[in-house]
Amino acid sequence: MTAPTAPDRLLSVLAAFDHEHPALCLTDISRRAGLSLTTAHRLVGALTEWGALERDELGVYHVGLRLWELAALAPRGLALRQIALPYLEDLYEATHENVQLAVRDGRDVVYIEWLSGRSAVGVHIRVGARWPLHATGVGLALLAHGDPVFRKEYCEGDLASFTPYTITEPERLRRVLADVRRSGVAVSDRQVTEDALSVAAPVRGADGAVTAAVSIVVPHADAQVPVLGPAVRMAARGISRALGWQP
Repeated sequence: MTAPTAPDRLLSVLAAFDHEHPALCLTDISRRAGLSLTTAHRLVGALTEWGALERDELGVYHVGLRLWELAALAPRGLALRQIALPYLEDLYEATHENVQLAVRDGRDVVYIEWLSGRSAVGVHIRVGARWPLHATGVGLALLAHGDPVFRKEYCEGDLASFTPYTITEPERLRRVLADVRRSGVAVSDRQVTEDALSVAAPVRGADGAVTAAVSIVVPHADAQVPVLGPAVRMAARGISRALGWQP
């Protein structure tokens, strides 16, 4: 087994932080990164000096603003969010339901924007959150319109289950993805929580490739997919045109 390199150890320190662990003391960082306390202390010091980490008055570490500055340069991050936001706001004003924008990262969907009203159905989503592609509307839209080789490999892999309605059978997932490609809309019904349904549509870049997906999440009991589908498709089409796509 190859010994971890210096970059590996630095990245393991950063990877110790996640949504469940946004603030860590040095001992926790050492444990979660799998490093000795001495090594963790040295690396945390270097990262703090550079601005990747920040230390508060209690000696607890947080992710630093320097990483936010770098993340803002990601073309599928803040830049995409800024272009998409007016269309997401229009969709929200028309529905007052949860509106989301997401991109694919490996086998996951990552949410880069989320608009929610006080009375909207509760969702387990926040900016930066990850969920498996097959369990969400945006994920189904991205998977259906993505690389066929990747899609085949994904369908044959492990399909995590979150509710009794989560798609876990490869053949059923293939049929659902084929329907998404035919209709242009993905519907995820009670796959993550048993009270919510999402309707999503793909967003295309200037080259026509699907680069993101937009969705609306509503209470399952009140879902009107024939009404929501055109609204979501219109928002996705507007974002696509703003990105330079010409149908």
